[in-house]
Amino acid sequence: GGGQGSGVIVTQDGYVLTNNHVVAGAKTVTVTLPDKQEFKGRIVGTDPKSDLAVVKIDGSQLPTIPWGDSGRLQVGKYVLAIGNPFGLNSTVTLGIVSALGRGHMGITQYEDFIQTDAAINPGNSGGALVNTKGELVGINTAIYSQTGGYQGVGFAVSTGMSKPIYESLVKTGKVVRGYLGIGIQDLSHDLAKSFGTKGSHGAIVTDVKEDGPADKAGIKQGDVILAFEGIPVDDAVTLQRAVTRSAVGSKATVKVLRDGQEKEMAVTLAELPDNQQVAKAEADLSDQPLAGLAVQDLDRETAQELGLKGKLQGVVVTAVDPDSEAERAGLMPGDVIREINRKPVTSMKEFDRAASNLKKGQTVLVLINRRGASLYLSAKI
Repeated sequence: GGGQGSGVIVTQDGYVLTNNHVVAGAKTVTVTLPDKQEFKGRIVGTDPKSDLAVVKIDGSQLPTIPWGDSGRLQVGKYVLAIGNPFGLNSTVTLGIVSALGRGHMGITQYEDFIQTDAAINPGNSGGALVNTKGELVGINTAIYSQTGGYQGVGFAVSTGMSKPIYESLVKTGKVVRGYLGIGIQDLSHDLAKSFGTKGSHGAIVTDVKEDGPADKAGIKQGDVILAFEGIPVDDAVTLQRAVTRSAVGSKATVKVLRDGQEKEMAVTLAELPDNQQVAKAEADLSDQPLAGLAVQDLDRETAQELGLKGKLQGVVVTAVDPDSEAERAGLMPGDVIREINRKPVTSMKEFDRAASNLKKGQTVLVLINRRGASLYLSAKI
């Protein structure tokens, strides 16, 4: 394509790291060095999920940037962004690290961004973010802008994330990610109370894939994952990062909290199936009272209408009163209520019994299935 972007030469014989969106769809790539030398480049491998790609040019003694340790960056430290914005070759802009470990941005599927206020503009994509020692700490990837121009918020994929992806692309031409086979969501303060954890650190398991690595290791729906390989799990994104960076076939220790007890489990990581979302972080909906809900038994026809597969049991929400607490909490028609306060709800009878036992001011934990995804809601009545 006629696209332009930037790249970073990381070896003297011409391996170049750049963004996938810079080379996407291109058959051939031309790499122009600051001294006007032109090279034909061949795409070694791409990883759309992290928006990274590796291109190889044939050269020797090329100028390179050494890898830096993005883990040692601190907010407030100076960084330089290098690239070719608007075709202006070798532009350097200065800024500081505004934030680290940004996820949930919706820019790529796997995110570990360094946020910076160094000016990043169209054409900077794939360029280097370097620390004051001139070491590579990130690949400039995106800007957050309402105008399409620079507004002080830029994102770079950290080298902590891009280096293993680069190595994998060079070695095998693809990226193989570790896979646990679970659905997860963040632990909010309300949910933390319901699950009895101290503080709101951890990721709640909302779903366990049958015969997946987690299932085989004995991890269950409703477990709260507190640590992975000794690394504390702050939230769903932290866990996702740790898992996808782990080698397939390796054993990992997972610390979970179940019914107030901490347990350690050994999981053997499998390879992430291509079409799988890793551990999908689900949105958190808080304050979920049951007032204002009309529900009915989930029969086979309703399940088919809702496109639900497998043996799903529960009661389905048919209507939600406008202006009720239930509506404010985000409950929707078509949601299937599967548990109330960790007890299964497989029929209207059980739903009525559970609902009538709830007292005002109590926090209720509801497990629902929405369009095939499981979600815990915590509700105050």
